Formats: sequence, C-alpha cells, structure tokens
Amino acid sequence: MRAMRAGTIACALRGLCAAAFLLHAWAAGAAETWVVGPQGEPRSLADALRDAHDGDTIELMPGDYAGPLLIENRKLHFRGMGKRPRIVGNGKAGNAKALWLVRGGEVTLENLAFHSARGTNGEAAGVRQEGGKLLLKLCLFHDNEYGVIAANDEKAELAIESSEFGMAPRVVGGLHHLLNVGRIARLSVSGSRFQQGFEGHLLKTRARENLITYNFIHDGQRGGASYEIDIANGGLATLIGNVIGQGADSQNPVVVAYGSEGRHWDDNRLLMSHNTFISYGWLPAWFLRVFSDKLPDTTEVVAVNNLLVGGGLFALGAPGTFEGNRPATLGMLRDAETYAFELPPDSTWRSSGVDPRKFKGHDLSPRAEFEWPVGVRALAPERGRWAPGAYQR
Repeated sequence: MRAMRAGTIACALRGLCAAAFLLHAWAAGAAETWVVGPQGEPRSLADALRDAHDGDTIELMPGDYAGPLLIENRKLHFRGMGKRPRIVGNGKAGNAKALWLVRGGEVTLENLAFHSARGTNGEAAGVRQEGGKLLLKLCLFHDNEYGVIAANDEKAELAIESSEFGMAPRVVGGLHHLLNVGRIARLSVSGSRFQQGFEGHLLKTRARENLITYNFIHDGQRGGASYEIDIANGGLATLIGNVIGQGADSQNPVVVAYGSEGRHWDDNRLLMSHNTFISYGWLPAWFLRVFSDKLPDTTEVVAVNNLLVGGGLFALGAPGTFEGNRPATLGMLRDAETYAFELPPDSTWRSSGVDPRKFKGHDLSPRAEFEWPVGVRALAPERGRWAPGAYQR
C-alpha cells in the first residue's frame, strides 16, 4: 500500500514538474510589447528593435520619429498608438533608400505616417520592401518621392489595407509614383485611397499576381498624374469595386494600362468588374489600354459591369469579353461634387448589370464597397440585381 502511495505521489510530482516546465517555456516564448517614444522614453525605437524577439510588437507613442531605420529578417509588428505617429524625412535629400527599409522577414506596419522622404537620386521612399512579407494597415504616405517601393523579388508579398497615399512632390520630370511595386509574387490593395499625384502613376505594379479591390484611386478634378493604374508586366490582375478617376491635367489619357512594358510572367489575365471610371478631361480618356502587341495571344481580358463616366474608349482596341459596361455622365451620378459616385435609385442603369457570379468561369461579384475616408463596407451576400460601377448601395 505504501509503495502504491509513493508511486502515486511520485507520478503527481512528475506531472507538476512537467506542467511547471511547460509554463516556464510558454512564458519565456510569449510575445512581448515594447513601448517607445519619440524622445527615447520609455525607450528608443532603435533599442526596442535591438531587444525585441520575433513575434513581438513595438508600439510607438505619438510624435515625430526621424529615419532611416533598417528592419532586417525580423517577424515584428510595429503599431502606432493613438494619434498616428509620424516618420519624417524633413524633405532633405540623403543617401538612405527609404525612411524605413524592410528587408526580408514578416513585418506589419500599422497606424503609422511616413512624410517627406528625399534621396540624392530622387528615388527615396517612405517604406522600401526588399523581399519577405510586408503588411501595411491604416498607414499614411504623403510627400514622398515614392510612397512605397517594393524591389524585385519574385517570392516577396505586399499587402496594403485601409491606407492613404498622396501629395506627390511637384518635380517636373520626377515621375514619382505613389506606389511602385516591382516583380514580386503578389500584391493586394484594399480599402485604400490614392490622390494628388504629379506626372508619375498613382499605382504602378509589375507583380505576378495583383488583387486591387474596393479602393478610391482618384486624382481629383485637376489631378496631374499619368496612369492611375499601370499593371506594367501583365500577369494575373483582378480589379473589382474601385473608383478610378483621372483629372483634367493628367499627363496621359490612359487610366488603366495593362502590359505597358511587355510580358514577364507566364500566365496573363486581366479581370475587371464593378469599377467606376471617371474622366474630368475635355479630351476623350483611354479608360483601358491593353498593350496586346506586347502580350501573348493567350492573354485573357474580361470586363463586366463597369461604369464609364465621361467621354472615352474602353473596349475598343482591347481584345476580350466585355458585357454590362455602361456609359454615363457626372450628372447621372447621385452627387459627383461630394464624391457620391453611386447611381441614384431611379437611374435607368440601376439593374442593367449582368450576373457577375459565374461569368466566363470567374466569380467577379463585388463583396464590399470603399468606405470614406479609408476602409471597406461589406455588401449583403445575396443580391437580386446588379448595378454597374463600384457602388451597389
């Protein structure tokens, strides 16, 4: 009996020791949060970056932080607290590639603002990605030579959610794109706003796969950008539910370009549905230009239920399948002056869209709408009718 009791006690002790060991191991490996301030209190950003372990979060208190910063091969979450902290370059040219350079790893930047990046070569970015996976969420990029650059790395991925890009420097010949993405594996942009370009493009990408959904890519009535969207090397591109507007002072009549620099990827397909295109120019716009002479004959182009506001070309000269796309004027929208770009309830176009759910083997139905100033608003899952354009409300 005593032997049995001793054995029972020994087993219990071993169990407690094992539990204590696991608890200690969990505590040692648990993610930590490091709080930093612009004046180095309670600690500096550089110190937190040095001491943090993969999986940790670094929270930035409100204020201005000077670049540059290198984040190399780390798995970290940087999050602004309260009023969005600013990473500033003060508009002074320097040798740094970016205010923050993210090289490899898996990094999230949330609720941060990047301002006034300048380089001696004219190509400084608010954030530059070199490989790895990068998520930008609720971030702002203003007055940078490039808002964000993703360098060529065919395994890299970039995701942008509910962020704002604008105020390109007004440098003649500078060609400063708000977003400049190289040959990476995947780009996704959702619920974000692009405005106030100058000569460069609002969004330029050479990624293999591009998912651009429910954004406000609108340069304003007197905007001076070139292309609003340039999908330069073809690849797989899906554009659903975007407002895409070109200003009267645009440097180029093309609004969306596909294949402008020729083919790089093996698979090439452009799917466009429920986008609202707007041209404020006196001359006709080229809403969609597909550079067919630079792309394989097997390239698939499908465009369904897009709303084309203002004079311009869409399907003409772009081989593919085009259905349910409707022309309109600014006066046919609810209130273009206040950016209410939806069709009014009594519009003849309201129920004129075709069913996009199983169109040519693709589900091109919108599941959300852009929500001002950034973000998305989900749509009801079941719909009995389909309005052309970005808004079903």
